[in-house]
Amino acid sequence: MTRSAESTLTQAWLRRGLLASALWPVSQVFGTIAAMRRTAFHTGLLHADRLPVPVVVVGNIFVGGTGKTPFTIWLIEELRRAGFAPGVISRGYGAQNKAPTEVRPDSSPMEVGDEPALIARCAQCPVMVGRNRVDAARALLTAHPEVSVIVSDDGLQHYALQRDVEIVLCDERGNGNGWLLPAGPLREPASRKRDFTVFNAERLPEGIPRDAMRMELVGERAERLADRSQTVPLHDLARHAGRIVAAAGIGNPSRFFSMLRRSGLEFEELPLADHYDFSDNPFAKIDAEIILITEKDAVKCTQIDTINNDPRIWVVPVTARIDRTLAERIVEKCRGRPTA
Repeated sequence: MTRSAESTLTQAWLRRGLLASALWPVSQVFGTIAAMRRTAFHTGLLHADRLPVPVVVVGNIFVGGTGKTPFTIWLIEELRRAGFAPGVISRGYGAQNKAPTEVRPDSSPMEVGDEPALIARCAQCPVMVGRNRVDAARALLTAHPEVSVIVSDDGLQHYALQRDVEIVLCDERGNGNGWLLPAGPLREPASRKRDFTVFNAERLPEGIPRDAMRMELVGERAERLADRSQTVPLHDLARHAGRIVAAAGIGNPSRFFSMLRRSGLEFEELPLADHYDFSDNPFAKIDAEIILITEKDAVKCTQIDTINNDPRIWVVPVTARIDRTLAERIVEKCRGRPTA
């Protein structure tokens, strides 16, 4: 889907306008099928596998990006701090292999997906991707028997894998217009049960549970793409007199742009489609002295010599800041899980 078409549909999902209303009957069919599937797993008509270690699912019901990857990296560090040996499973958006494939720090994003590649590099923990998350989880435990907790990056709707903790993330868009796909942005009803809700926004969005916990994504420096050891504080870039362009191929590019502006930066925006593959170099004809990109985009850009060697391109890594109380409650649930 082009960025233009993606933007049009996303805007339609934020209100109950003409396009959304026209699609509403289809969303009722989608909701009925999804509910029947959930019920089949809940009643045992369809089998769900339980693993010998706790499973924590990090996902969203709003289709697209809400900040799952930085949250997952934060959670891995917190679980490790609590004495667990975490491992991650993911479908791996755009991954070429259907069978379980281990992700290594030097894995190609084209083979394993951009987000799993980023998690493997930043979190330094075992990561396995695969279309079937149960198969991926079992392959992970076979390859790394030391793993004592599995974090599923996305997969709320993959009911074939039993889970001990469910965490639903949202951003400033909340639940959009509150309707299911394709009339709205929701994969499941907003009332869906979960253990914890995390909102990636400055204030609690309308319709989100009052006990939701806030996640703040913070970027304090830029690192040159070709040599990540070269860094510059963002507040120093704010004093730069030349033209700056910020590009983002993530689910909600405006979130990246807002974070940069909070650092005092002035720049031109270049929103790209989510999971943009950079087969066409979007920077080739840009007249700018500095180009800022996300870490998710950087894992792909480093694979392309013409982009990786462009001295104008700098990466802005982000870290998640969340109340440690959430980590303590997740750890408590993992330690109290029933024996498989």
